Amino acid sequence: MSRFWSDIVSQLTPYIPGEQPQISKLIKLNTNENPYGPSPKATTAIAEANNDGLRKYPDPNATTLKATITKYFKLDDGMVFVGNSSDEVLAHIFKGLLKQAKPLLFPDITYSFYPVYCKLFEIDYRLIALDQDYAIDVDDYALNNGGIIFANPNAPTGIALPIDKVETLLQRHPDSVVVVDEAYADFANDSAVRLIRQYDNLLVTQTLSKSRSLAGLRVGIALGHPDLIEGLERIKNSFHPYTLDALALAGASAAFDDHDYFEHTRNKIIATRQRTASELVAMGFEVLPSSANFVFTRHPKHDAEKIFQALRERGIVVRYFDKPRINQFLRISIGTDDEMNSLLSVLRAIISN
Repeated sequence: MSRFWSDIVSQLTPYIPGEQPQISKLIKLNTNENPYGPSPKATTAIAEANNDGLRKYPDPNATTLKATITKYFKLDDGMVFVGNSSDEVLAHIFKGLLKQAKPLLFPDITYSFYPVYCKLFEIDYRLIALDQDYAIDVDDYALNNGGIIFANPNAPTGIALPIDKVETLLQRHPDSVVVVDEAYADFANDSAVRLIRQYDNLLVTQTLSKSRSLAGLRVGIALGHPDLIEGLERIKNSFHPYTLDALALAGASAAFDDHDYFEHTRNKIIATRQRTASELVAMGFEVLPSSANFVFTRHPKHDAEKIFQALRERGIVVRYFDKPRINQFLRISIGTDDEMNSLLSVLRAIISN
């Protein structure tokens, strides 16, 4: 601990991202990256933006990108916010909308950045336990609160809360902001975006890192009532006006324009997810019902950490969480069919021993 630190620094337990191992011939299934490359239109747009114009500052208002997103989701002007990754967008949300006198509510098993932000921004919070099936029960949120946030589909479980249940939360808590973190919603059957016009307390966040294969570009968005968006803009412009660089602005806009490529790769991942889940079940694994680009699974006769280590020794990396209630589960990102075939073959060998 440095004597120059502010008091808050020593109190923080930072978020630990998924490992990015530098190992050749690795099958990397631990950080929910898309196994297929970005849209060719996106990579072309990035290359074309890599020119003399980089000597100038990018558009601080991301005008073209916001217009593209507004049209894509059929929203109105002023309903779109963009940031340097959904993590940054979430940070602005925590600071600008969720720091209230009453506690913030979110699930006990969810994206582990939420409690980190609460500590960083000194936000009181309450954990609401998932039910015995690892799903969100909206009746458990019948508490006084200063806001509600949850990932949908949830991470790391992959389980989606039906949109009618999201609407129940919005109706029961009209004076609280309800943030639906939809990092994986493109792999599910529905999105809360269609509720935005009806509820001024709804904010939906999404990312281009998963379904649009642009994790390296770092683009996140928030969609909601103009009053909520204005609050986020005030936070952003008090922190970092030039959030997205020119390459990110160009690539993100082109990615939203290439709907055919998006649908093609998204559907391939969903099909591979369903096949992988079925084959895991046939091997004796329990697989939670996933609406994301990963599966959350455990085997009743084999320790999860030992399977994790055995896979790693064979050049396959998945995600293991040494946390209460889920320390016998593995989160496995969906890769290509060949990658998943290799995983399944190695798993059969591991559990047979």
